[in-house]
Amino acid sequence: MGRVTARRRARHVTAEDAVARAETVVVEEPLEIRVNGKPLTVTMRTPGSDIELAQGFLLTEGLIAQRDDIVAVQYCRGADADGMNSYNVLDVTLAPDVPEPDVDPTRNFYATSSCGVCGKASLEAVRLISKHGPGDDPTMVSTETLSALPGKLRDSQKVFAATGGLHGAALFASDGSTLVVREDIGRHNAVDKVIGWALEQRRIPLGGTVLLVSGRASFELTQKAVMAGLPILAAVSAPSSLAVDLASQSGLTLVAFLRGDSMNIYTRPDRVKN
Repeated sequence: MGRVTARRRARHVTAEDAVARAETVVVEEPLEIRVNGKPLTVTMRTPGSDIELAQGFLLTEGLIAQRDDIVAVQYCRGADADGMNSYNVLDVTLAPDVPEPDVDPTRNFYATSSCGVCGKASLEAVRLISKHGPGDDPTMVSTETLSALPGKLRDSQKVFAATGGLHGAALFASDGSTLVVREDIGRHNAVDKVIGWALEQRRIPLGGTVLLVSGRASFELTQKAVMAGLPILAAVSAPSSLAVDLASQSGLTLVAFLRGDSMNIYTRPDRVKN
């Protein structure tokens, strides 16, 4: 598999000095996801947990609903310049009764590491996605537990500590115990890896859990949380207006600006107890 870090030369400049030195940077490579042999999308990602990434993406895009919808996931022989397998092409075989994606060749289904698959922020998309929400999931979490989660995520981000260039996503039980942590140069990829892990563990829908993301709560990340049946999404940074709207319509508890013992609870505050 590919490396997650690489060494590159840089000129380090301070007020007192300037020196050339090697720096550790995060690896970014394309991953083409195919379904039944047909290209579906390309995402720029950090290699690692690719099968989780592909499965999480298919679930959060509404193309599958459960682990049994997938028969197999395997790397294709996408050779690099040296004739070696690049491990950058992944093919997902769906179960016979699962409809294939209706891919419009004129549609831009290309995902970058910065924004994921864009263009879904329509009112109709919000209405359809909100049907998958947690609704009346009775999960409760304390403010003390929530406040401790960002520190647990940072402590688990080993590649971020070395490069400073990765987003993190973590899934916690309602008592704050860590279930899984994933890193990626794309914040949407990190979430898809976490959800793909849950799919593998047959834990979808993700009742009784909290998803924490290391950045902001965008519409797209909120969409993924809703599609996975998560009751609580927390972010260390700001939410967007559409993220709040989707969380409200789907019954998702959205917590943002989670820093120290301070936080904003935008929707369904009844799931958070002091």
